[in-house]
Amino acid sequence: MKKLFFLILFCLFMVPKNFGQNKDDVIKSDTINKNKKFQFVAIPIVFYTPETSFGFGAGAQIFLLKQKNIYNDRVSNVFVDFIMTSNKQFIIDVIPQIYFGKGDYFLDMNFKWKIFPNNFWGIGNTTPNSNEESYDMTSQILKVSFLKRLPPSLNFGFEFIYENHDVTKVVENGLLSSGDIVGSDGAVISGFGAIFNLDTRDNVGSPISGHLLKMNAQFSSELFGATQTYNKFIADLRTYQKLGDKSIIALQLYYEGNFGDPPFQGLAWYGGGNQARGYYQGRFIDKTLYLIQGEYRYRFKPRWAIAGFGLFGKVANDQKQLFSLNDLKPSAGGGIRFKLLKTQDTWVRLDAGIGIDGSNGIYFGINEAF
Repeated sequence: MKKLFFLILFCLFMVPKNFGQNKDDVIKSDTINKNKKFQFVAIPIVFYTPETSFGFGAGAQIFLLKQKNIYNDRVSNVFVDFIMTSNKQFIIDVIPQIYFGKGDYFLDMNFKWKIFPNNFWGIGNTTPNSNEESYDMTSQILKVSFLKRLPPSLNFGFEFIYENHDVTKVVENGLLSSGDIVGSDGAVISGFGAIFNLDTRDNVGSPISGHLLKMNAQFSSELFGATQTYNKFIADLRTYQKLGDKSIIALQLYYEGNFGDPPFQGLAWYGGGNQARGYYQGRFIDKTLYLIQGEYRYRFKPRWAIAGFGLFGKVANDQKQLFSLNDLKPSAGGGIRFKLLKTQDTWVRLDAGIGIDGSNGIYFGINEAF
């Protein structure tokens, strides 16, 4: 806990004034020349999750001030980060988000390169803790989406997905070394998808009101170089409601289904700092997943808030097993938030979650889980 305390202090005092995931606030709070075409922001990165332990690095964002979405005042930008963790993981992200036609068209790209030692318990909703084994994997992931605005708050488009996962080390005589797990010797996921979303949230980082409805269908095929052919469907529904001046209720329903023969890298993963807090990300994996979570947020001061959450869900091999009430994976917890700057809606979040069968986790990062 002493290390965590100093980590929080570091973030509160070392984050620069222009730091924020909400690009609107970064630009609005800056008194730059209105004729300027670019703005550069440097960002220190510090976080903690059960999957990475302590992570640290640096990021930078270039804002293209003349290429804006006039409908919600969001600005085109390119984000880059370099991250190392105490678990000997290394991650590079390059994320361009570019608006065209004053916001009628949107190019959203994400390239990730990572060396990521991780843990594996097998596939299924009832894998025992005794199954835990480690493995190393190097991955290159590219996603390119192009969306067209459909007034007033709808977007529709297509995406290209390419993932190359190279499993470089497994435990001798373990589950992955047996060769029975699809993807245990590496996998390529390659194909196309379609995206539809409706987004009326007042902001992205810590919404107070509005809704998000996002649906995504992906198709990975050997015709495009994939090692397996399968389809993926994702539905993410969120709503945010104010209860008085200081209280907010946030609700999320998330579903993921994979159809065909996906490698384990492409399956639905349960757990993590944003979904199913209290469980290691990937503690349970299978073809299908659903998660229902709710969170109560109380802003007792303009820049301070506390939150409590509860959730349940599971993974399964098929739809019939998924919607059975057997073997649900609930968790509950809470945490505290601090708004970094008065003029920006960017929050530092510290959460603790407790699941079942000894699962638990502490999460320290930026902005709300959902």
